[in-house]
Amino acid sequence: MLQRRHLQLVLGLAACFSLGSANAAASQLLETVKQNKQLATQLCGQFRKLNASGQKAHDPAAIQATAAQQGLSPLDAEILTTYVVGMYCPDVR
Repeated sequence: MLQRRHLQLVLGLAACFSLGSANAAASQLLETVKQNKQLATQLCGQFRKLNASGQKAHDPAAIQATAAQQGLSPLDAEILTTYVVGMYCPDVR
């Protein structure tokens, strides 16, 4: 199961890096989380609350909520969610 999570993370990151000009934006986005562990912790808490209510962090509604909350596009919110879950809260579904 952990291998599956890592595979999802790798595939998600590979997809974002294959988008050419989106590469720089994705790198900046991920660097922001690396530099701000509080943001990662906050997002993990929100994702765990979603799980507790039967929702998944990668559900379309959850991605839209993350996008709105963080001021991101849905694609960037999905990249952020994949990265945060993979690196900081692998217990989240």
